[in-house]
Amino acid sequence: MALTKITNDLLDLGSDTDALGLPVGTTAQRPSNPVEGTLRHNSEIDETKLETFDGTDWRKINNLKPTYSVDYLVVAGGGAGSGGSRGAAGGAGGLRTSYGSTSGGGATSEDTLITTQSTQYVITVGAGGNTTGTWNNANTPNRGTNGANSSFSTIESIGGGSGGNNDSAPGNTGADGGSGGGSWYVGPNGGAGTTGQGYAGGIAATSPNYIGGGGGGAAAVGVNGGTNSGGDGGNGLQVSITGTPVYYAGGGSADKWGGISGSPIPGSPGLGGGGTGNNNNPMNQAGTAGTTNTGGGGGSGGQGGSGIVILRMPTANYSGTTTGSPTVTTDGTDTILTYTSSGTYTA
Repeated sequence: MALTKITNDLLDLGSDTDALGLPVGTTAQRPSNPVEGTLRHNSEIDETKLETFDGTDWRKINNLKPTYSVDYLVVAGGGAGSGGSRGAAGGAGGLRTSYGSTSGGGATSEDTLITTQSTQYVITVGAGGNTTGTWNNANTPNRGTNGANSSFSTIESIGGGSGGNNDSAPGNTGADGGSGGGSWYVGPNGGAGTTGQGYAGGIAATSPNYIGGGGGGAAAVGVNGGTNSGGDGGNGLQVSITGTPVYYAGGGSADKWGGISGSPIPGSPGLGGGGTGNNNNPMNQAGTAGTTNTGGGGGSGGQGGSGIVILRMPTANYSGTTTGSPTVTTDGTDTILTYTSSGTYTA
């Protein structure tokens, strides 16, 4: 093969259709005094065999694997409501999405995730928070727990905060979370939401009724407790990643206090799976749970709803390699994977 020097630093291979032969050898046969830019074929390397010397070390020249974008919706488990018929509601699980124009907490939608073919990505679906669903006259702690986080690769949403109740510890203030839990009695604050994921919980009404605040949702704050009604849950966010608009991550509503006058009523749950506070007089009557696989917060005394992870990608790129048994659907030229439990996707 004839090489023609056409400038001081460029060789012209012309129209030759042959190949350029490189030195071939093992790692032990590398030149003892290489200069920066030295190029050779290493016969011992299992994958990419081409290597170059960068002036200090030998580096493999990797084959570039194809990449493609994947849209996602990642919703964490909702927080539990606390205190039976004397407590506040749980906040919704945090919501992050790249699909549409808006994400949780009033943020703009996020960038798609760039995936690399033949790479496995882990999906975790968080459980809803737990609660005893009772109120203890001795003021011993019985409030619920926060929801668990959900994730897709590096995208993680934070579990919803639990509602406050009349416990000496950790107290009446709602817990922070993806969306915050409501406060109860003299709790000064609802729990804070996480930026870009959800809103804060509502605050309890003051004397004489002390009715609890609603849990925060992905699209709105929890409503404060009223003189005669529990706080409403904050609404969740409507996302159409499956091809159908669905609300996710609504806050739970707080209940009435059965021991006071005036026939108080529970608040309304937030759109997107929020649970409802108790509407009966027994003090240990629990409210309803947040809806499964929506990330909804629990009503007062109710469990939080589990989260969900949904992926959307061009059907032409879909590998068909998954674990965790996601539901597979199509919408136009896209394939949608809906994970209601943890699993993986190999791009």
